[in-house]
Amino acid sequence: MNTLEASAMAVIQGLTEFLPVSSSGHLALASSVLHLPDGGLAFDIVLHLGTLLAVIAFYSRDIAGLITGSIRRERKSLLLLGTLIVATIPVAVFGLLAGDIIEGLFRSVLFVSGALAFTGTLLFLFAGDSATYESGVSFKQGLMVGLFQTLALFPGVSRSGTTICAGLRAGLSREEAARFSFFLSIPAIAGAAVKELPEAQWTMPAGVLLAGFAVSAVVGFMALTLLVKFVKRGKLRGFAWYCWSLSAVGLFIALRGQGPL
Repeated sequence: MNTLEASAMAVIQGLTEFLPVSSSGHLALASSVLHLPDGGLAFDIVLHLGTLLAVIAFYSRDIAGLITGSIRRERKSLLLLGTLIVATIPVAVFGLLAGDIIEGLFRSVLFVSGALAFTGTLLFLFAGDSATYESGVSFKQGLMVGLFQTLALFPGVSRSGTTICAGLRAGLSREEAARFSFFLSIPAIAGAAVKELPEAQWTMPAGVLLAGFAVSAVVGFMALTLLVKFVKRGKLRGFAWYCWSLSAVGLFIALRGQGPL
């Protein structure tokens, strides 16, 4: 993989990691259709670390407030920290138990297409829900979001779309749902990267890895900024049509025999 190919994959990762259209689905279809070379686990880790940096940079003030408040044992911060821990447990457990099965699904264009259709349906049905005021995130609401986050382990299911819809359905305001979703993405992305580290082979040139990291971070920050604006305006439902369209393209490719079923 050269720098141009790495940058192209990083753009896809950065855009789709946060927009509710599934980064895993896009990367799976792009690899199958465009025949882009597989960068391996090391490159995958670098792309995810780039998007992780984007989240931390975007919510840096809120994260600093959470850390400071937790150190000072402020009730609101401790409650949010505890809720994040509770909400992270389901995806961690499910990922460890079903990781090998899920990994095999990345090669199935048919499954990815079906999962994209599911994401679109979820957005269409629930993206319009919202509480009219902010009241914080309860353990029950956080656990509901965390349980829905496990669905996003499957390629083609959007993590941001699933968790934001779950938050809205649980009674969170639009801003709370988005903030909690992306706070929750920090341990999810970091944990996945740490899990893959022992198996990663760092043979790719450092310049290519750096390009992938930088592009995914910058594009990810821009996509996150755009998504939060869409969430606040209640405009997420429009992404359902994009997911359904991409699903139809994937199904056509699979049925024509141009990619593995």
